[in-house]
Amino acid sequence: MLIWQKAMQITKEVYLLVKKLPKEETYALSDQIRRSAVSIPSNIAEGQERNSTTEFIRFLHIAQGSRAELETQLNIGCLIGYFDQNDVDPIIDNLTELGKMTNSLINTVKEK
Repeated sequence: MLIWQKAMQITKEVYLLVKKLPKEETYALSDQIRRSAVSIPSNIAEGQERNSTTEFIRFLHIAQGSRAELETQLNIGCLIGYFDQNDVDPIIDNLTELGKMTNSLINTVKEK
């Protein structure tokens, strides 16, 4: 599934970015960012396997929530000076595209 693949790629990019955080953030912002990133493809996959249109849509909405959470956390990292905006912007662009793709999938699944 294309959105799952895109979410997996974003997760990889986020894990590489998080390595730039200071050690004192290992169990705070770093952990939150990684959890949000992992949650996106995980919820897409779980929803797909539920064999229920209603459940699939519900898990896609959860993935959307995790996507928004991740975007917020990345912006917080920039705001407090942990990340360079130039490193975060491509990830946020991919998150925006993923959000559009997910909304489109939700609408397509609802129509079936």
